[in-house]
Amino acid sequence: MLEARNISAGYGTREAVREVSLRALPRQVTAIIGPNGAGKTTLMRALNGAFEPTSGEVLLDERPLREYARREIGRRIAVVAQEAELRFPVTVMEFVLGGRYAWAGTGVWGWESGRDIEVAEEALHETQLTPYRARLMSELSGGERQRAVLARAVATEAAVLLLDEPTANLDLAHQATVLALVRARCDERDASAIVVTHDINLAAEFADLVLLLKGGRTFAFGSPREVLQPEMLREVFEIQVLVDTHPTSGVPRITPVHQVRR
Repeated sequence: MLEARNISAGYGTREAVREVSLRALPRQVTAIIGPNGAGKTTLMRALNGAFEPTSGEVLLDERPLREYARREIGRRIAVVAQEAELRFPVTVMEFVLGGRYAWAGTGVWGWESGRDIEVAEEALHETQLTPYRARLMSELSGGERQRAVLARAVATEAAVLLLDEPTANLDLAHQATVLALVRARCDERDASAIVVTHDINLAAEFADLVLLLKGGRTFAFGSPREVLQPEMLREVFEIQVLVDTHPTSGVPRITPVHQVRR
């Protein structure tokens, strides 16, 4: 279990996250939503141990995250960032195998075990990238690259997934595919996921809990039905919205209301 207890974090003198608490439980998907500059990505970096909070504490299985070695964190927490930084040409398969670095005994590429290959192949299959396994990452579209980043995270076999805009650059079909995969891994493998997203309707569809941030602070936290209220969304996003019930899934459905010019 990953938990943030009343953490604050920021850059220099600027505090981007203020006294936020959050728990990621097995079989649970938590969505983090909020306007630009609300502190979503900063919170995710603190949860991954990219930097220490200025106050409060992040715990992994009841132990302070700062006490873990980076390789140990890599086995337990997988991160899907908004963009993959590649310094040299690699194939999709090589890139996904890089997610096994925390389990490697002698290196990242070239010394993979049979188990590493098996897990990577399964991750490619789950993210519908098997036909692209030999293609260079630089040859992929933005959406294909994002699926490769998710496949790399899945290949870690980590129990906690931290996903920062995992559906960026994806079309509608692949947005649903990616989040359905995250949902299935949580349900079937006792994993937990924290997902930063700008798509409130996707959050309503796939998340058990929603954390709504405003100005780096928790504005609301609870089930999608509790948090995705028109008054709350109007105050945080400064736009009028209509919230009704999705006719198929029964979850809240959010529609921005734009004033029609006459």
